[in-house]
Amino acid sequence: MGKKAVIKENVSETLKEQEKIETNIKKSGGAAQSKKLESSKFYIASSYNNTLITVTDDKGNVLAWSSAGNLGFKGPRKATPYAATSIVDGLLQKLKKFDLGKVSIFVKGVGGGREAAVRALINNNLNIQVIRDVTPIAHNGPRKKKARRV
Repeated sequence: MGKKAVIKENVSETLKEQEKIETNIKKSGGAAQSKKLESSKFYIASSYNNTLITVTDDKGNVLAWSSAGNLGFKGPRKATPYAATSIVDGLLQKLKKFDLGKVSIFVKGVGGGREAAVRALINNNLNIQVIRDVTPIAHNGPRKKKARRV
């Protein structure tokens, strides 16, 4: 087997990357136009590689969305809890123009950003009514291996 390369990062590179992510969060804000919603839904899709959050109104129209890759995270950093909290912060920047009303949260997937995203939403004083796990679960699974004949 080949050797694994260990990447050493400088503090300056990490700071530059952090500034880049913060500017992407600031850029993601939209025009100021106030809109009152009766209810809104947050859909959190968390995989082993990325976290994606979509916000819709009660009819299903997308108000805003964001992902870790959209904010500038690359590679394995996209699936981290820190990336998930950054996604929530960026989305709430975009959604400042909306009064979200009653909030429902739907979580799908098994990634690392799943719990962090829910915690970040709870900490932002939203009027959360429901948190529901909608991760698909297989009922039967794949076909079994054929029986051995001896």
